[in-house]
Amino acid sequence: MNESPRTTNLTTPLSPARSLFDRGMTVLAFCLTIVGILPLISVLWNIIVKGFPGLTATMFTKEIIDDGFANAIVGTLTMVGIASLLSIPIGIATGIYLSEYTPHSKLNRTIRFLTTILTGVPSIVVGIFTYDVIVLTTKQLDAPFFFGRQLFDFNFSYSAVAGGIALAIIMLPIIALTTEEVLKLVPITFRLASSGLGGNKFQTITRIVLPTALPAISTGVLLAIARACGETAPLLFTALYAQYWAENLLSPTASLPVLIFNLYNDPDPVKNQLVWTASLFLLGIVLAINLPTRLLSNRGKQG
Repeated sequence: MNESPRTTNLTTPLSPARSLFDRGMTVLAFCLTIVGILPLISVLWNIIVKGFPGLTATMFTKEIIDDGFANAIVGTLTMVGIASLLSIPIGIATGIYLSEYTPHSKLNRTIRFLTTILTGVPSIVVGIFTYDVIVLTTKQLDAPFFFGRQLFDFNFSYSAVAGGIALAIIMLPIIALTTEEVLKLVPITFRLASSGLGGNKFQTITRIVLPTALPAISTGVLLAIARACGETAPLLFTALYAQYWAENLLSPTASLPVLIFNLYNDPDPVKNQLVWTASLFLLGIVLAINLPTRLLSNRGKQG
């Protein structure tokens, strides 16, 4: 039986020149990969080598003024927590609207376009915007008085609340766009089956679509949180910096990224060591968030 020319070409060994070219490109790709990961390895190694020797238990209980960073850890977690409370519900709701409700309407396209632009806005611009809208504006507001006593305080000036709002603006488009793309991957047959069983649109989304996409949505949320943990520029304009424990959510609040920024050039060797140890701890937080992200991603692929 005669083989077709196409079958013959597939079974014929490569020429020496073609084999040499193929191996050469493989070696080149491997070398470029090594060159690409060398800076990452160098940064990780430098942080571990310089940060680990200064890691002590007292650093997790003392303030910055006492050569610790307990208040910076609490401040970071507080502001990221506020940002999560604001951005996660709004981001998921926005993603659901973009994916499930009139996905081809003009309003939908406008919201998607603005959300995509927001992902590329530099974080320092977000900080300036939040400073102008939240910090400066609330300074000019007078809370009402009742029998000579102020009912509540509008002033978010340089506070954990202002910092959380700035981080929420950064997290919001990541969560919204991730949710939209993930919901689009849910097979249309799931929606049709739900409708065939008498489920309305709301029931289909909440009982079928969202549970199916939940692992991937959680991945996007965790990635947004990981990015917020390392942001410095927005907090410089909103939360400011404090070497002591914050009095409340409406007072200047320390954070790990701003601590590193402020003390990096400090001539005191103790403070310099504190910077490297805080960097190591911040890196650990980001890695701790990314590990569940990978697990959820693999679980979503297996599902």
